[in-house]
Amino acid sequence: MSLSGKRILVGVSGGIAIYKTLELLSLLNKAGAETHVVMTESATRFVTPLTFQTMSQHKVYTDLFEESDGFIPHIDLTREADAFLIAPATANVLAKMAHGMADDLLSATALAAHCPVIVAPAMNVVMYQNPATQENLQILEKRGIHVLYPNEGWLACQEVGTGRMPEATELFEALDTFFTEKDLAGTKILVTAGPTKERLDPVRFLTNDSSGKQGVAIARRAQKRGAEVTLVHGDIKVPVPIHVRDIPVESTEDMLEALKKEFPATDVLIMAAAPADFRPVEEQTQKIKGLDDGKVRAFSVLDTPDILRTLAGMKTDQVVIGFATETEKVLEHAREKMEKKQLDFIVANDVTKEGAAFDYDTNIVTILGEEVEKSLPILSKEEVADQILDLLR
Repeated sequence: MSLSGKRILVGVSGGIAIYKTLELLSLLNKAGAETHVVMTESATRFVTPLTFQTMSQHKVYTDLFEESDGFIPHIDLTREADAFLIAPATANVLAKMAHGMADDLLSATALAAHCPVIVAPAMNVVMYQNPATQENLQILEKRGIHVLYPNEGWLACQEVGTGRMPEATELFEALDTFFTEKDLAGTKILVTAGPTKERLDPVRFLTNDSSGKQGVAIARRAQKRGAEVTLVHGDIKVPVPIHVRDIPVESTEDMLEALKKEFPATDVLIMAAAPADFRPVEEQTQKIKGLDDGKVRAFSVLDTPDILRTLAGMKTDQVVIGFATETEKVLEHAREKMEKKQLDFIVANDVTKEGAAFDYDTNIVTILGEEVEKSLPILSKEEVADQILDLLR
């Protein structure tokens, strides 16, 4: 995790979205970051400094004129910080920053910042849309301030519109992205995730237990590392990462057709999906009725298209990485699959191992290539994703 060991100064101004900042502090601390907090007087009317001190485990600063043993907060706090995030950033705070005002600790700290400054605006929709606020945001961006723009939705003032501060998880992801090295910038990566469905009738289908977590983790980490990512996915159990273009599909044939359109313009294909291997010979248009006499029902099935073989056969200079989910002779079967389908690399995992099966947040894999055999211990799926993406550097 790129946030581990980072020192984040969090500025808090007086807005109802302040409760999200408390959750953000918890997420940052769990990720191994060190957090410190600066509050405006207005912010202390929403949440006490003691609450933020409890969450950050460090002294909270509120007084512009406080000085102790030569430590001057508005000068020294950002000198030691890797980033200064102001969330929520009210219209008043944005106006002060845009016009160089420094009449409280938060605005003075922003003016004297020695580190990158990030703001997450939060306010009523009319205040946000006011030309003054929009011009202030433009001024700040021109000066190199990073803006995490608000979402549209239901606001605390009972209006609907833009002005809603991103959720704590979104702020966390933005910070993580900010600190992640962009070593894959300029690379177009096509990722697949999740199972496909092959319908028996309007209410039943053949599928598998894939959750899509590994493919989504690859897409998330690739985007954070600067790649342009497209995710083609079936019915996944986790949300599509922010800033990742997604193409939802249902059947294996649907996935193949989507990938055939995207593949020629991509640099890398990482096939982490688990497409259904079989489909019924014929999909029934009406629900299949149950039998009352206990007779055995038989269905005829056909193999679905071999997506990896088809796309590997289309490649010019693309890198194609496949997955081999096995229950026996894992490395032997994986190498056979890699050679048979002309893959550049294959990621093999034994789903009989605890922590490596579908729907876990961890995985245990071996990465194979022509001259590569790298067995990894049990890791989070994001850590596995980074190991796979390291092949592209």
